[in-house]
Amino acid sequence: MKVVVAMDSFKGSASAKQACESVQRGILARLPDAQIVMRPMADGGEGTAETLLEVSGDGEWVRVDTMGPLPSMSVEAGFVWLPRSGPGALIEMAKASGLELLATDQMDPMVTTTVGTGELLAEALQRGAKRIWLAIGGSATVDGGIGVAEALGWALLDEKDQAVSPNGAGLRNIRRIKRPECGAYSEVKVEVLCDVDNPLLGVRGAAHVFGPQKGATAEMVEQLEAGLINFANVIESDLGKDVRDIPGAGAAGGLGAGAIAFLNAKLVSGIDAVMDASGLNEALVDADWVVTGEGCFDEQSLNGKVVSGVVKRAHQAGCKVAVVAGSIALDTETAQAGGVEEVEAVSSTKIPSEEALARGPEFIEVAAVRLAEKLKKPR
Repeated sequence: MKVVVAMDSFKGSASAKQACESVQRGILARLPDAQIVMRPMADGGEGTAETLLEVSGDGEWVRVDTMGPLPSMSVEAGFVWLPRSGPGALIEMAKASGLELLATDQMDPMVTTTVGTGELLAEALQRGAKRIWLAIGGSATVDGGIGVAEALGWALLDEKDQAVSPNGAGLRNIRRIKRPECGAYSEVKVEVLCDVDNPLLGVRGAAHVFGPQKGATAEMVEQLEAGLINFANVIESDLGKDVRDIPGAGAAGGLGAGAIAFLNAKLVSGIDAVMDASGLNEALVDADWVVTGEGCFDEQSLNGKVVSGVVKRAHQAGCKVAVVAGSIALDTETAQAGGVEEVEAVSSTKIPSEEALARGPEFIEVAAVRLAEKLKKPR
């Protein structure tokens, strides 16, 4: 039996690589003759940089000290340098502007900023990047990417021709956008890796959907929405681009829209990019099963996340899919309708959640042992 293990990370518990290794050990404990091929996965959110560094073969981590999500914060961030990509770089915005960098009482999308992510982009450009992947999951911001723009030399000016604050509160004050004098990155190909299709504005937009997740009150949501509307209007009038309804423009608090406006970026599926980079299609040739999974297997898993992407590729290759997840929020019928034949949960109500997170790789392995018993049964 050939089994491809293509796991996402379990946030706060196991990296994608650790999860793959745990599943491998669990399967081999019951199927010692199985051929296991590991392909760690990510979808553009947290962990994408580590996963790409793992699968690239010749990637290098470049450390960069940047501004954090709050202007008063300095963080040790960085990006993956990929010399075979043109050369290119993979920048994970969560490293500099991520929600994981903030305590709960620091979360405030009116003041958080993407300046640090812009500093990472500037360093990659200075290093000579010709192609950049920008993974935008896990952000702490709803600034439309104006922090990135400021770090790259764009001027976002108010009615007095003064620079606006590069944060959520500054969006409503923008009256004019001035291009940077140096257009050194105009020929650089930028692809934004995202796993959502939310537009910039409206009830499914950046403010209403993602604002509350980042600490926005109901009043803040309305202020952010008004700011993003103003932002979109100025982008159209000054740059000639309409970013309002582009699927994915609302990702990362509107950074999707900002990347289109300021970097001429293309929004692409994060999981598709990682699967291509990892050589998943080649690994699936002649495979019987592919085992994938993440922290929680729910409806989102079947819509743009790692599991959905792996399911699609697995079915194209003619192999069956099993999921190992921290918790299961879908019934068997729904999972099977989504193309998943077997599901195994890691979590146990008998173990405190903190302990379960700390011992994640161990419990993933135990779940994989149980799954292997199902895989070896004749069907």
